[in-house]
Amino acid sequence: MSVFVVANGVWAQDAPELMAKVKSKLDKVNDYTAQGNMKIDVSFIDAPDSKVTVYYKKPDKLKVKKDGGISILPKGGISVNAGMLLADGDYDAVPGKDTRINGIDTRVVKLLPRNENSNIVLTTVYIDEKNLVIRKATVITKENGSYEIDFAYGKYMQWGLPDKVIFSFNTSDYKLPKGVTLEYEKGDSKKAETPKNKKGNVEITYSGYIINKGIDEKVFQ
Repeated sequence: MSVFVVANGVWAQDAPELMAKVKSKLDKVNDYTAQGNMKIDVSFIDAPDSKVTVYYKKPDKLKVKKDGGISILPKGGISVNAGMLLADGDYDAVPGKDTRINGIDTRVVKLLPRNENSNIVLTTVYIDEKNLVIRKATVITKENGSYEIDFAYGKYMQWGLPDKVIFSFNTSDYKLPKGVTLEYEKGDSKKAETPKNKKGNVEITYSGYIINKGIDEKVFQ
């Protein structure tokens, strides 16, 4: 039985045990294909909303496609998938201070990679303990800067899969983080001046998932 003490808002429940429960839930999803709508809010990119198809295969394969090419290609420590945040499990879980995310009480856990060569320096996850889902994550990387992911859940919560994901990052010198690639036809890029370190958002709202039906490896090539 887990024992915890709350003092000044800091919890002492077994953080590794909580993370194991969350990971176990996410591990039930071996793969999925999802349909969704993507909105991009970046001042120097003039891109219309677009329909996307998202492909995921455990543990770390993810591709987001729109008609005509790849819209977002997460790599180098960048992820918009909760399962990928916990994929290797090779981290120390340290409890943080409780907080509320959109009116929901969450347990905060800081994940410190044990591998010195990891591109990720620190991942902080905000756990909805009642539903065993990640409501928010902030990631600091060595090479790709830092970013934040917010997850909103609905009918796919039992799988730990969100209805909406909002990926936020700081822009710099007209460039997105190295781990994010946006491909558009010529003329889509907006050349207006953009202040350094301005926040940009990429939002994906899912309309449905096909779960654990298998995905051809060619999809990720």
